[in-house]
Amino acid sequence: MEFKHLSVMLDECMDGLQLKDGGVYFDGTFGGGGHTREILSRKNTKVIATDLDTEALKNADKIKEIFGDKLTTVHDNFKNFTKISDDLNVDLYDGILLDLGVSSYQLDERSRGFSYLGEGEPLDMKMNPEGSFSAYDVVNGYDEKQLSHVLWTYGEEKFHQQIARNIVKERQTKPIVTCGELCRIIDKSIPAKFKKDGHPAKRTFQALRIEVNGELDGLYEAIVEMGSRLKKGGRLAVITFHSLEDRIVKNAFKYLETDCICDKSLPVCVCNKQKMVKIITAKPMLSGIEELDRNPRAKSAKLRVCERV
Repeated sequence: MEFKHLSVMLDECMDGLQLKDGGVYFDGTFGGGGHTREILSRKNTKVIATDLDTEALKNADKIKEIFGDKLTTVHDNFKNFTKISDDLNVDLYDGILLDLGVSSYQLDERSRGFSYLGEGEPLDMKMNPEGSFSAYDVVNGYDEKQLSHVLWTYGEEKFHQQIARNIVKERQTKPIVTCGELCRIIDKSIPAKFKKDGHPAKRTFQALRIEVNGELDGLYEAIVEMGSRLKKGGRLAVITFHSLEDRIVKNAFKYLETDCICDKSLPVCVCNKQKMVKIITAKPMLSGIEELDRNPRAKSAKLRVCERV
């Protein structure tokens, strides 16, 4: 399957970044390349793009055919932002963009095991196909307490205990191998009256994906570092898709905007922290009606933007 992905809030991101001719930009979640292509198309810019998914980076060759060395791609996690930038001798950026969602390709390519609509596909969920740790390892290797913790912490699943208990019980007979097998366990773990709001496996699959890929680990620190490596007037734009991510981004932005973090009981500031950004979006921007008609997966997207001062 060709790596295709509808870029979420494309115009809002471009407006938020306030693109500049001659600017250098960082796209930490390349995906289908839609945001990167737009940055390169609208202004005379350069983009450094990273992605863990090797399939995504293969797709970048088509964009390189158009823009040549204006696009540099790196097979790495955007959380290694500092090392990536240092290795490429980039000190400061005119703008940085993160789209933290799962790509349409990853969801639709059932063999990747991200989708709860799958049946016989293996439990995988690795963003990096070359990785060794998968959803299979979590489902079949974690004990009941660990599973319950993951489902509640990363999926906010009300029935985390019942699901974890039933997973452990089921795998005593044989390993849980496919998406369909897991979905049936989840389905019988949730009372019928609570299955009206979307697919019953949605929260569990989200939780497993986050655990497998360590999606929240180091996210706060990465955003703070990104904010500190913007040029004056440069902007950082982040799209999140669930409350856990959004809370981390919101708190990181607040930290970057704060002048002093000393204990208020101290007579004078001793931390010497200075305000680095101003927050552009007092409340996160949401997808418009036209976009939601084209791409229902954008329903939960939230965009936050801040600017270096």
